[in-house]
Amino acid sequence: MKKVLCIGGGTGQSALLKGLKQIEGIELSTVVATADDGGSTGQLRSVFNLPAMGDVRNVMVALADSEDLMTKIMNHRFDSNSGQLSGHNLGNIIISALAIDGKDFYRAVVELCRILRVKGKVYPSTIQSVTLKGHMKDGSIVSGETQIRESNKQVVSVFYDEQVSTYPQLLKAIEEADYIIVGIGSLFTSILPNIIIDDIRNALCKCEGKVIYYCNIMTEKGETDSYSVEQHVEAIHKHIGAEIVDAVVISNDIFPDSVIKSYSLEEAEIVRLAEEKHKYRVYRHSLLTFDRNLVRHDPAKVRDSFLEIMRDM
Repeated sequence: MKKVLCIGGGTGQSALLKGLKQIEGIELSTVVATADDGGSTGQLRSVFNLPAMGDVRNVMVALADSEDLMTKIMNHRFDSNSGQLSGHNLGNIIISALAIDGKDFYRAVVELCRILRVKGKVYPSTIQSVTLKGHMKDGSIVSGETQIRESNKQVVSVFYDEQVSTYPQLLKAIEEADYIIVGIGSLFTSILPNIIIDDIRNALCKCEGKVIYYCNIMTEKGETDSYSVEQHVEAIHKHIGAEIVDAVVISNDIFPDSVIKSYSLEEAEIVRLAEEKHKYRVYRHSLLTFDRNLVRHDPAKVRDSFLEIMRDM
């Protein structure tokens, strides 16, 4: 039974986990960023002083045993005619209620995972209500994940200006993992918010498991403009303070011209290798779908990709 730990956040991580949960013979767990301050998550955070629960909810639904009534309930969003509930996600409210009632965010996640029959374990990166901050290329500091994404300034690095801790169960999971998958998600606002936490960073530097980075497919305006694959990896190593990545996975899919044109309107482009020689292995796999000109990871292709890596490493 191989232990596989994923670190990330956002919709990309959900697609990754939907694929990995199909693999027999692995024990799956995931570390989820909790610094989001936008939308329903942000409102509940400000009222109840809780960690961000949106990505945690997405991951739980992705790992749920089946798409049954409970998972549909978790994803229900109240529309504009719902009064004070407008825009809120029911799953976020349920997580908040459990955390407030039991006075323990982590236990609330564990209990809800049990109810949803989640295939694996879900670890919020911290149970503190934290604010992500970004050093920008123009020398300014921007506070809050949403503001970092929307500032239209190039991010250089991200940090917390407070002591952020995690908990023993998560650190033990990192220590025991045979494979640690970093990604899939926005580099500065989904992945790095997890690994800049000192306890997690130190655990990753000491871990003996193979570290595999599923690189972002497209650049993101204000975060990774014109970034190569290598620059993504360099940012991870810079924030951790050590070269921990053993392998990088990139797409070898052929992009339709319409997709490239659509993303160029958002000032995004395909993330490409700049060099051929690296200290880490590079795997080129088919990973994607292009439905409605959107680039998305296909869970079945991600599953097959990781199975190949497990056979090779």
